[in-house]
Amino acid sequence: MRLVIVTGLSGAGKTTALKMLEDARYFCVDNLPIPLMGKFVSLMSGTQGEEVQNAAIGIDARSGRALDELEVELDKLSQSGQKYEILFLDADDRVLVKRYKESRRSHPLAMSGRVDDGIRQERKKMEFLKERADYIIDTTHLLTRELRKEIDRIFVDNGKFRNMVISVLSFGFKYGIPEDADLVFDVRFLPNPYYVDELRPHTGMDEDVYRYVMENQVAREFAAKLEDMVKFLIPNYVKEGKTSLVIAIGCTGGKHRSVTLARVLYDRLLETREYGIRLEHRDIGKDALLKK
Repeated sequence: MRLVIVTGLSGAGKTTALKMLEDARYFCVDNLPIPLMGKFVSLMSGTQGEEVQNAAIGIDARSGRALDELEVELDKLSQSGQKYEILFLDADDRVLVKRYKESRRSHPLAMSGRVDDGIRQERKKMEFLKERADYIIDTTHLLTRELRKEIDRIFVDNGKFRNMVISVLSFGFKYGIPEDADLVFDVRFLPNPYYVDELRPHTGMDEDVYRYVMENQVAREFAAKLEDMVKFLIPNYVKEGKTSLVIAIGCTGGKHRSVTLARVLYDRLLETREYGIRLEHRDIGKDALLKK
């Protein structure tokens, strides 16, 4: 039986991940009392659970003091010969606070206090699980469909996975540099399709703009050098424990050149199939909205 322990910070997507595993025909139990974990596994893998091939247990800070017993229970599972995998869902503190405010729910460890205080306490309590995790998914920038894609890749398709989600983001400098960017690249040195009348209303998602930008020799050289540098950096970030990387590529309005180069980098990184990759065009439609 394949056993997955789904855990992580409250608000990072644990419940959503469990529902996705349930859709993938995993037998899922959320907030199972930790002392009952061994009994549950025995039941699922015994004669009464012959048809259960995959199971998932959701564990989080709601377990309270019993969380301290989890390491003992995990060791018991290993000694019994039952293999397990730990999926840890994480996100930036500011995003977790925002999610809690939007949902109007209280943090399980905050009680009547501040949400950020609860998050700090929870991080400390859950640190040992993050250290033991087989998979860490940072949901800071992930849409629900993108999280499902990662869950399916790991637990349905049995694909390769490294604990890194990479966001390739195009943007316009006139709208500000993305606050969450880890790496920022300026492509305003490239010829601007904005000054070509027939290309101005189009974007880097249109093939005529894409060809205009990438037919330039400097653009092709830049794309090759950018790909080489990013592919060098990523495994080194992974070694240092980084689980989320935002690569921002900017031009003046975030509509033509940055969109094109972001598409190129995304496609080339996607070929590796080793990391979670997502593409976002932050400002692609803002010019049109402002004109209205």
